Amino acid sequence: MLKLEHGGSPYGARLVTDQPYHQGELICTITGHHIVSQATYQTVQISANLHIEELGVLAYLNHSCQPNTIIDTTALTITAARDIVAGEELTFFYPSTEWEMDRPFICLCGAPQCVRLVAGAKYLSIDTLARYFINQHIRDLAIAALDQSVSHEHVLERQSV
Repeated sequence: MLKLEHGGSPYGARLVTDQPYHQGELICTITGHHIVSQATYQTVQISANLHIEELGVLAYLNHSCQPNTIIDTTALTITAARDIVAGEELTFFYPSTEWEMDRPFICLCGAPQCVRLVAGAKYLSIDTLARYFINQHIRDLAIAALDQSVSHEHVLERQSV
């Protein structure tokens, strides 16, 4: 069971589990949401142009650069990225679902591989994204951005000849 806790965190409310989970175990299925086209700080991006809102307590899943859960936006599930003990805060890597965040912020997670500025996958290198589970829509957007960048470089090279 998941419970919402206020305090005990530098960023306010947090979602904590009262039971342990093993890596790969299903924590919950995302249901009861609405699909919207506009991102907010409480939505989760599920495709290039769509987001889900009204997530209940799941809206309090905080970010970590060393997350213990994975949100799969195709299956609409949350699974354990590693073993999780009872009483642990549940976190996920926001850029795994978000291309460009509605409210970027400075990360305080303290992980050795912390990305520092959490603004969305658009602002991270392919090398950084490769360290994480990334949803298909984020992969597609990253590849499209890379293709556009390479095409732009070819145009510039031709102009300088």
